[in-house]
Amino acid sequence: MFVTVFLLLVTLCAQGGYGKEREEVQRPGHVSVVIVGGTGDLAKKYLWHGFFQLYVNQVSSGNTFSFYGGGLSPADTATPLLFDILKAVSCSKDVPQERCSLLKEQFLRLSQYRQLKALEDYQDLAKHIDKQLKEEGMTEAGRLFYLSVPAFAYADIAEKINSSCRPTSGAWLRVVLEKPFGHDFRSAQVLASQLGSSLKDEEMYRIDHYLGKQVVAKILPFRTENKKFLDPIWNKHHIERVEIVLKETLDVKGRIPFYDQYGVIRDVLQNHLTEVMTLLTMKLPMNLSSNEEVMQNKLRVISSLLPLGKNQAVLGQYQSYKSEVQQELNMTKDHITHTPTFAAVLAHIDEAQYEGVPILLISGKMLEERVGYARILFKNNIFCLQNHNSIHCKPKQIVFYFGHGSLKYPAILVSKNLFKPVLTDGEWKEVTEHADISVLGLPISDYYVQTPTEDREAYAELISHIFAGYKNSFISTENLLASWGLWTPLLNSLSSSFPRIYPGGVDNGDMLDVRLKGKDISYNSEVVIISPDQMGGTSASGFQVMQGKFRNNNMVSAWAEQLVEQLAADVQEAAEAAVRESGVFHLALSGGSTPLALFHNLALHHFSFPWRDTHVWMVDERCVPLTEPESNFYTLYNQLLQHVRIPYFNIHPMPVQLNHRLCVEEDGGAQLYEKEISSLVNGSSFHFVLLGVGYDSHTASLFPGTEVDELGERLVAFTESPDKPHQRMSLTFSAINRAQKVALLVMGKGKHEMITQMSRVKDNPLKWPVTGVKPANGQLVWYMDYDALFG
Repeated sequence: MFVTVFLLLVTLCAQGGYGKEREEVQRPGHVSVVIVGGTGDLAKKYLWHGFFQLYVNQVSSGNTFSFYGGGLSPADTATPLLFDILKAVSCSKDVPQERCSLLKEQFLRLSQYRQLKALEDYQDLAKHIDKQLKEEGMTEAGRLFYLSVPAFAYADIAEKINSSCRPTSGAWLRVVLEKPFGHDFRSAQVLASQLGSSLKDEEMYRIDHYLGKQVVAKILPFRTENKKFLDPIWNKHHIERVEIVLKETLDVKGRIPFYDQYGVIRDVLQNHLTEVMTLLTMKLPMNLSSNEEVMQNKLRVISSLLPLGKNQAVLGQYQSYKSEVQQELNMTKDHITHTPTFAAVLAHIDEAQYEGVPILLISGKMLEERVGYARILFKNNIFCLQNHNSIHCKPKQIVFYFGHGSLKYPAILVSKNLFKPVLTDGEWKEVTEHADISVLGLPISDYYVQTPTEDREAYAELISHIFAGYKNSFISTENLLASWGLWTPLLNSLSSSFPRIYPGGVDNGDMLDVRLKGKDISYNSEVVIISPDQMGGTSASGFQVMQGKFRNNNMVSAWAEQLVEQLAADVQEAAEAAVRESGVFHLALSGGSTPLALFHNLALHHFSFPWRDTHVWMVDERCVPLTEPESNFYTLYNQLLQHVRIPYFNIHPMPVQLNHRLCVEEDGGAQLYEKEISSLVNGSSFHFVLLGVGYDSHTASLFPGTEVDELGERLVAFTESPDKPHQRMSLTFSAINRAQKVALLVMGKGKHEMITQMSRVKDNPLKWPVTGVKPANGQLVWYMDYDALFG
């Protein structure tokens, strides 16, 4: 078993749980392009221009095209709107005007509007495409659907495409999805599952337009081309900090219905800035063209980040945002919104190469300038005794400048006191004549500057990649879920936090300056301009931890953050007591999303926890390979175990996969785990068991309808879940009720109705499984946040 665990941990670290992606073969032929939402704002601003550019570039390639703008409106009303948009497309500067006019005329002839509302509309589109192919004797190369619609419509449209619009005869299908890809980890997981029932992963292209920006796309090639300079200094001994910043001057008027649900972290940090961070810090792939290797290396970075808690973020909200919300959402003047329009988050990578290096991710609306950049600031070990303005004593930095700001154009800048970067790409050039401007504290003449020879628009770049089947510039399901797994606990911990109110623009002054202290971040200035009505009455932080009773057992209740802090402290207290008494602490942890905040708290703040003497066991496990994101152990490993100093032989995943099979009764996995518990845990009595409670009152993987009598005295059993994956392995009530302490953690407003029911019902484990948790000689404590308790 110990060898199995060790090999598993090595696999998790080295492989990230990926499988071999199927490579699609490009063949020339006819391509049908369908923009669902073809008359919307995004299509008008970017998509039709991008697809016209694709057509111009491919017109002599042997491919033929048809373009369809789809929407809910009838064709007679939407067709004029579509062609007004199409008439505005234009060629790049290198295409002669006469040729451009001819290509534009052809493009308009190849385009049409189609109503795409009901299943019959998609069936009619498929018949139209098939008829066109047959009449003109064309071979079909593929079909490209771009879903420029709200995310809630994705699953339904994907199902319609799958059932009625798939190409035949080996042609490819590619479906493009715009962010947001979910609101948190759970919603992203649900959306991924829904889409996965209709589309293969290689058919989905989740687009993040930041990955189409030329400077962002150049990060990995730049690091590769300058490897001999960067390898010695791309580490904790030389890097002082990494900054990834996106500042905007505009407000969010007109976008409030969307923005007030998402805020700046979901809108920018979870996707754009996280992607840039992975490109800067990931291990360089052996082959830059290998989508599989790039995605694996990105996933490894995300999985290695220390958990993000409330102390790793500061929030702000521009002053007029509240009135904009009241106006656009038709709210009263008393309405308070906590949605941040500014955020600064401090991240750390728990790997030897970057240990202790602060990574700042910052974005906000209504700031003093519009600019985006990623800066790697290096330590300077030279001290100039007299000539303090010497080039040697100036900041050493590499800046990936996305555009706007003082420089205006995208560029990569390297301080001249670092090295002169190589230039091997014909699509980039060195800039030697400079205006009198400074970039991040240095005159531009103090940098070596490289910029693209031709400024290309991000969407046009990504559309060309979609057509080519090149997936490096898109978000995989695994990376998406890993990213949400990182950000969701932070978002939950900040949900009741009041952002600092700032006036906007140059009047912000130093209000949003931040200070780093160890792993924590805070505002540098304590001065806050805020009125009583903006505070919305009593602050959540005014509530203290309460002690009480629930179902005749002890109850601890508080706001979520304080509750998790109290639970973490109680787990450590139990651990220290057990180690003093017996030299070992046996901790059994449940799966699901509820304990994530606890895992983060333990990893970030409990450095004196006796991990060396702790054995970690699983309360339950899904019947999936332990290297897949759905596995409880996979989550536990990524969120806690890899961040603490625990001996690998003290980690005990459930053996759900034996003999290359999952949860087969005759393989004896349950008996094997039970035997391991009996041999290592004194009296099979865990010192501490952490449980959650589901909406149907299930706990561990003991669901309503589980026959307790059939389980008898067994400690471990296979069970059936109503949710996929159905098969589970779980500790039984017999094992749970032998524990010295059982903690039932219940969090969130969604659990309030279940808690209300639990306060009234009698013990009936068959109907209400959690009522079967009754430690024989131990203690049961309910840990309940105020949202769950009071709704």
